[in-house]
Amino acid sequence: MECHIPFPPGSPNNAGTFDFPVLYAKVGGATMDALIYDPQYDVLRDQFIDAGKHLVEQGVKGIFGGCGFMILFQRELSEALSVPVFSSSLMQLPMISHTLGPEQAIGIITASGTSLSEAHMLAALNGVDVPYVIGGLEDGEAFKAAIHDQCGILDSDAIQHEVVGKALELQQSNANIGAILLECTDLPPYAAAVHEATGLPIFDVNTLIHWGYSAIQPRVYAH
Repeated sequence: MECHIPFPPGSPNNAGTFDFPVLYAKVGGATMDALIYDPQYDVLRDQFIDAGKHLVEQGVKGIFGGCGFMILFQRELSEALSVPVFSSSLMQLPMISHTLGPEQAIGIITASGTSLSEAHMLAALNGVDVPYVIGGLEDGEAFKAAIHDQCGILDSDAIQHEVVGKALELQQSNANIGAILLECTDLPPYAAAVHEATGLPIFDVNTLIHWGYSAIQPRVYAH
């Protein structure tokens, strides 16, 4: 995305998060407004495809999205690009659901609960019936300042407190939650704290990236 947010270790936008090489393509115009609050679908679609083609030309073996809201572009990107495309952490929802009991739901913590629409969820679920509940961080003071307002300063301790608080709120309000998915790509640094507080398995964009990478570049084992 075109944004001005610090990327601490654990963020997929920090190359040090991974023990394998990564390349980035920043998409001009893919702002919080254009991608999340007031989606400019037709404009961003072509820009994401162009960025993906540029990365493929540089030799990448897989494309991963830099925002969970990119799920709207999954079909178009996968059709246009010659490598596997993993547009959003939300793609994991059907797989997570298979690991849970039939009465269990998935708690989704998102950057903006008011913006995560039915269209996003339809694209993510791809016809699979998955029970879920959504909690948004748009009202978190520290998260809003760093991510939504892009003040240039990220108070990790304060944001972690807000993310953990939202997870506990979801868990307390929905006793049937069996796992939590962090939609936002700025949330993986707080996954361990959410797990410790809730005792639940936590999925995020990094679990998607590592899963996809293990398929794209299978580990070679000694004989």
